[in-house]
Amino acid sequence: MIGTNELLIIALVVLVLFGASAIPKFARSLGQAKKEFDKGVKEGYEDDKKSEASSDDNKKNAS
Repeated sequence: MIGTNELLIIALVVLVLFGASAIPKFARSLGQAKKEFDKGVKEGYEDDKKSEASSDDNKKNAS
């Protein structure tokens, strides 16, 4: 398990490598990527519910 000291060292290395101005841009792009991922998951879930409902309707009509 990663402890607090390790996280601080990683954060310091990232700060040195990329600079302070790049970190907010990186965080913003991560937030946008998460938003798009959540949107895709939600759309996939809704599509699954629709296909399941139409499948259930087809089974009822076939009986």
